[in-house]
Amino acid sequence: HTEIYRGAEYVIDFLPKIKIEVVVEKEMVGKVVELIQKTARTGKIGDGKIFVLPVEEIIRIRTGERGQEAI
Repeated sequence: HTEIYRGAEYVIDFLPKIKIEVVVEKEMVGKVVELIQKTARTGKIGDGKIFVLPVEEIIRIRTGERGQEAI
C-alpha cells in the first residue's frame, strides 16, 4: 500500500488480521489458551495476542435465555 504524505511517498505494509472471539467456561480457559497458542503460532511477527476477559452475563436475544442456557 502506497501513501503520499507531505509530498513524500511511503510504502506501508499492513499485515492482514482476523479477530476470533471464544466464550468458554472458566475451567476450560487454560486448555483453550494453550490450544490456540500451539495452533496459531508461526514464530513470525503478527502471530497475534490472546486476551482473557471475564464475561459478566450472556443473553440470547432471540429467546431471552440467560447465563449457561444462552451458551
